[in-house]
Amino acid sequence: MDRTLGLYRRLRQSMTQDIADRTKAHQAKIASFKTAAKARLATGAAPPSTPLVMLAHGDSWFDYPLDGNCPSLFCTDVTVQLNAMGNLNPHILNVSQWGDATTAEMSLPKQQRMIAALQDSANWIDGKPDAILFSGGGDDIAGDQFCIFLDYACAGATGLDAARFRDALAIVEGSYRDLFAFRDRYASGVPIFGHCYDFPIPNGKGALPAVGPWLQPSLLFCGYSSLPQGTAIVRHALTEFRALLIKLQAETDGTGKPKNNFILVDTQGTLDPATDWANELHPYPDGFKKIAERFVTALQSHFPDRI
Repeated sequence: MDRTLGLYRRLRQSMTQDIADRTKAHQAKIASFKTAAKARLATGAAPPSTPLVMLAHGDSWFDYPLDGNCPSLFCTDVTVQLNAMGNLNPHILNVSQWGDATTAEMSLPKQQRMIAALQDSANWIDGKPDAILFSGGGDDIAGDQFCIFLDYACAGATGLDAARFRDALAIVEGSYRDLFAFRDRYASGVPIFGHCYDFPIPNGKGALPAVGPWLQPSLLFCGYSSLPQGTAIVRHALTEFRALLIKLQAETDGTGKPKNNFILVDTQGTLDPATDWANELHPYPDGFKKIAERFVTALQSHFPDRI
């Protein structure tokens, strides 16, 4: 027990330090921009183009410290790819943490972390982020708990238990709605961009020697041994998740205006099933780049000439 607790504490300390290091690097970029803008203003030159400055919060699709399935000195996730894309590279303060379900992302400590980031003027050019990027929902379902949402294979079984999976999505929906309420309170008017992952292949492939797999074990336990059948079940789950996010995007207030200020970046169907997946849940760096390109397109539509 003591050894496990010690490992847990060291892991948390490492994650905390990682986010502190990211914040320091982000603040250095913001300070450099402000200094350059001030210098140009003093000489009467035109001000530099202002890049998008965004807060990212999410799971391993925003915080993936591997290159494919191997240890890496650098993350290779969507935010890393996005930082180097667009006509004007964005500046992203990334407070994401791999392995987080939405309930963890919106837990009290994580909300307090976001509040501290939002209230620190050193993180922003104009007092607050231009947008919030959010990645959440996959870890609520995938993992050893995936078996909870599956029927046992038998004649007529379709894989997902509709009622249990609907209940799981209700928890995810609650977390997204809390995110919207949080944004309205601490970053009013800031749009939130989210995504719907893509269709993974439950082939039993994990990352590193002992991380994952996250899907195939539950499928086998419940009697689904066919890879095409398992793939169809996972695809159904992700399609239902996408439908939830479409609903949240489409909701309007009493005047017909979008209620949640939420933009869904539709990422499903982006990755090549044969070449882009490093394991059951994560793409190779080039796959993450393809997902990031979808974000660029959405951001360019919302913020012309800013990225």
